[in-house]
Amino acid sequence: MSEPTRVRVVVHGRVQGVFFRDTVRRVAREHGVAGWVRNRSDGTVEAVLEGERDDVQAVVELSKEGPPGAAVERVDVSDEPPEGLTGFEVA
Repeated sequence: MSEPTRVRVVVHGRVQGVFFRDTVRRVAREHGVAGWVRNRSDGTVEAVLEGERDDVQAVVELSKEGPPGAAVERVDVSDEPPEGLTGFEVA
């Protein structure tokens, strides 16, 4: 088992009202990634993802496309120190 990794992702574009958060939640849980996802007042979706590097990367890659109906313009990803999160929430 490798060292856990943590990233913060902010997704820009038409990403609210298209089941983006639920899609991120589902894929994160499938990959065993902990964290949370929420809509922000500026129209973006923000997520914190923590887990094995490859699993976290799979969720980041999903965020670059989103579910049908989404139109992702840009994804900002920043590394953060892991905090040992468990579970995944939609906020």
